[in-house]
Amino acid sequence: MSNPLTRDDVVHVAKLARLALSEAEIEQFTVQLGAILEHAARVEALDTADVPPTSHPIPLANVVRADEPRPCLDRDLVLAMAPAAEDGRFRVPRILAEEA
Repeated sequence: MSNPLTRDDVVHVAKLARLALSEAEIEQFTVQLGAILEHAARVEALDTADVPPTSHPIPLANVVRADEPRPCLDRDLVLAMAPAAEDGRFRVPRILAEEA
């Protein structure tokens, strides 16, 4: 890499992010972030002119079951189990005051 990451760079970024790093963390992150930036530089150097843009690197398939109609629960039975029902619907407490 032509411009390696320095200890001062890590200290500067930590200050911008308002992170208090120990000396050991500064040394560790200098090595780790340097490796990340080197990898990013290698990826950036790749010739991708003939590579079509994609939204995902591998093909995706829908893995959910088929949506097939089937009998549903009986309305009267379900409403009989509800704490409160009114006019064939669940009754719930009012959460918004009516506007005047």
